[in-house]
Amino acid sequence: MASREVSQLANQLWGLVVTEGVLAILAGVALLFWPAASAVLLVTLFGLFVLIWGVVGSVRSLISVGRTTGWWVQLVVSVLLVVLGVYLLRHLDVTLATFILLIGFTFIVRGLFDVLMGLFGREPGAADNKVLLVVLGVFGLVAGVVTLMQPVASGLAFIWIAGVYALVFGVFTLAFAIKAQPE
Repeated sequence: MASREVSQLANQLWGLVVTEGVLAILAGVALLFWPAASAVLLVTLFGLFVLIWGVVGSVRSLISVGRTTGWWVQLVVSVLLVVLGVYLLRHLDVTLATFILLIGFTFIVRGLFDVLMGLFGREPGAADNKVLLVVLGVFGLVAGVVTLMQPVASGLAFIWIAGVYALVFGVFTLAFAIKAQPE
């Protein structure tokens, strides 16, 4: 019975996970190939990315209530991502330095979440992908620390770090989706 519920959950979420991965890849490509884009464009793109990331995570966690043990952690992180996304979209005049700091903290929070899910997650998706989750989480933590250490002086490097992180996150998300593709 529980296996059937997990299978139904995977079928329901598969399209959302694919969308999340594709949008992350598109955000990464945009950041890498248009590094001279204005701060407003960056804030808008990242705000949309974070908002969608939070909404997808919220839906994923709410559907998982009663089926998985870590649903509430993902819900808390996802709600914080939604709040950050809305903030960025409503305050497009945020300075690039503040924006970079917010991104650095976002990478660290998400990286920590991925590492913890990789180490302690018992859900089918986490249990089957422990190594991938830990690698992705460590990458997020490193990207966040580097971003926080050089918020203003490394504008171009920041754009590349954010772009590479979004690409890696998108590829890993698509890999998880393909591995869990409903039959």
